[in-house]
Amino acid sequence: MAALADPAVIPARHGKAALVRRGQRVRVVNTHGSQVVDTWALAAPPDSARPEFLSMAHTRSRNSKIYPGVGDVMFSDRRRPMLTWLEDTSPGRHDTLLPACSPAIYAEHGCPPGHRSCAENLQDALAELGVAPLPFTPDPLNLFMNIPVARDGAVDRQPPVSRPGDHVLFRAEMDLVIAFSACPQDVTPINGPGCTPMDAHFAIEEP
Repeated sequence: MAALADPAVIPARHGKAALVRRGQRVRVVNTHGSQVVDTWALAAPPDSARPEFLSMAHTRSRNSKIYPGVGDVMFSDRRRPMLTWLEDTSPGRHDTLLPACSPAIYAEHGCPPGHRSCAENLQDALAELGVAPLPFTPDPLNLFMNIPVARDGAVDRQPPVSRPGDHVLFRAEMDLVIAFSACPQDVTPINGPGCTPMDAHFAIEEP
């Protein structure tokens, strides 16, 4: 598995993955401004029986916050640092609460079978790198996803507040496989009021 040197497209409704070495930087660009990008990381090389994965629950626990941002560290399920947040040109609204969309979710919405999902995009992206299928879908870091939480604990699904070209930048704190999905959600407005998934981009950069 080779590291990527140039920006790569995350096609609308699909996923991509890449190898990242410790110390390299990962830039994720919301090219059109309205696209949610589900993001996962696995310690490399992944252990197919017991993978170490980027954990939203442990990250919330360590940081004592639900909205991560610049300066925060993102932790694995073994509470080891995986990614450090270096830059964020967006208004800073990203979600750590909701799971990846899945065939079951789209069935609840009444969509016909075959609707693409982030859960399947993760597995497809890993397969392109020769990584064995995961036995489960870790909860993703939902970049640019706007999920406000009310005082009574209720959550809502709102369009992103990011703008075209906004980006986030992370530093890898260990060798990783990182994976992305340009979320296929076209029922709720999380990908903008038009409910239209679009491409996004990412790049693996040297420090």
